Amino acid sequence: MPTIDESAPVIVRLSTEINAPLERVWSLHTGIDNWPVWNPDIDQARLQGPLTEGTSFTWRTHGMEITSTVHELVPGARIVWGGPAHGIEGVHVWTFEQSGDRVVVRTEESWSGAPVDAATDQLAAALRTSLEDWLTCLKNRAEKLS
Repeated sequence: MPTIDESAPVIVRLSTEINAPLERVWSLHTGIDNWPVWNPDIDQARLQGPLTEGTSFTWRTHGMEITSTVHELVPGARIVWGGPAHGIEGVHVWTFEQSGDRVVVRTEESWSGAPVDAATDQLAAALRTSLEDWLTCLKNRAEKLS
């Protein structure tokens, strides 16, 4: 089971509860081409084939063009992706768990590489803010569709 790089200088772990069906939350999150519809931090996103392990997708956020590859996919429960972007090696794990009538979404991401070593505190803060915003956008969109 792929995980984040526990030795990376930047690691962020967050979670939220979403009052919406698991199927809806999962569909929003894994509907990569539609990320810009509900997440204003993402300018564009394009999945390059079916959503399966080994498939890549390109996306642009905060002025950075990123290509990520899906490393693990457990439908309705877990997706892991990662890859290099501008000298940063990122690994991102998302898990989804039904808890009563809510869904608990957990995210953890690690960043390593020379840019991270040079600006650890700033990049840790940027990643934390980005993931907080992502979770908020996902929650707002899923709950709005109820």
